[in-house]
Amino acid sequence: MMAASLLPGEVPVSLNEARGWLRLGPSLDDAVVAQLLRAATSICEAYIGQWLIVRTADEVLSLRGGAARPTARPVIAVEAVTLLAADDAQTALGAADYRLVREPGGAVRLVIAAPGDADRVSITYRAGLADGVNAVPEAIRQGIVRMTQHLHDARDGAAATPPAVIAALWQPWRMLSLGGVR
Repeated sequence: MMAASLLPGEVPVSLNEARGWLRLGPSLDDAVVAQLLRAATSICEAYIGQWLIVRTADEVLSLRGGAARPTARPVIAVEAVTLLAADDAQTALGAADYRLVREPGGAVRLVIAAPGDADRVSITYRAGLADGVNAVPEAIRQGIVRMTQHLHDARDGAAATPPAVIAALWQPWRMLSLGGVR
């Protein structure tokens, strides 16, 4: 499960690009195509297990052995960490009070130096693969365009499997997790 972000991620494919791929001229279907682009982008992020464009995440995580694993990937910066105890006590931590340990597969573990009696941690961090729309790899963008086309073609309820080329385009960026741990 991915972390909740206050703002949805940007869509790395413009409405004009999608309309061109779908061979649609200026139309009244812009709202539908924009919705399909957002859905295709969300499907891509779920498939590759990473946020495409950097955005901020806020999570409250359980502490296990003084460590917690943020769910969004790839984490690029931690902005705030607060320990939360069972009695509702809160302790804001400075950068020297924790460290990020990068693990294989792009996951990170937030390790707290002295968690005390805290059983949870609130963390605000930034995560994402690219700094902006233009930095998203072209293969990912092409997969989003093709998924948008698939969703557009199947919008009337036609049961169809997405083309395999979409998975092939996204596969190099896919981060898998085993045993429920990212």
